[in-house]
Amino acid sequence: MYWELELILFIFLLITAYIALEAEDLLISAVMLTVFSFITALLFTTMGAVDVGFTEAVVGAGVTGILLVVAIYQTTYKTED
Repeated sequence: MYWELELILFIFLLITAYIALEAEDLLISAVMLTVFSFITALLFTTMGAVDVGFTEAVVGAGVTGILLVVAIYQTTYKTED
């Protein structure tokens, strides 16, 4: 029904996945994975699965994103000499 919107969201999904995989900084990867999860929630919503989209937005984009950022800030960077 909304195949144009779904196609655009799929393209953004691929872009965020690529950025998350190729980023040198862990914080950028964590943020991109959170954006990836939010776009997935939007896709579920456009496909008619509103309850699954809401759960993905809360758990995937919300809680998991916060936990990843907290875990990154609890670790230390090791620099090469």
